[in-house]
Amino acid sequence: MSDPAEQQPVDEAAELEAAVRQAIEACGGDPVDAVRALIVMNSALEQELRGGGGGCRSARTSGSADAGSSPGARRRGRG
Repeated sequence: MSDPAEQQPVDEAAELEAAVRQAIEACGGDPVDAVRALIVMNSALEQELRGGGGGCRSARTSGSADAGSSPGARRRGRG
């Protein structure tokens, strides 16, 4: 039987691959749109952490990919 600690990197890699596929699917299968949406969402989260507010509202009005439907947003209950 293998040690659970040895299994963790494989599990993390599988979770990452699943998240990548989910992000691309959420953007209609376009990987460029998925990267754009994730960058927009990351920027919004950084602003939120800095206390800048605004968040996704400004990202949605900028004409960028729909950051609210990104996989991370769904996990937080926003999409």
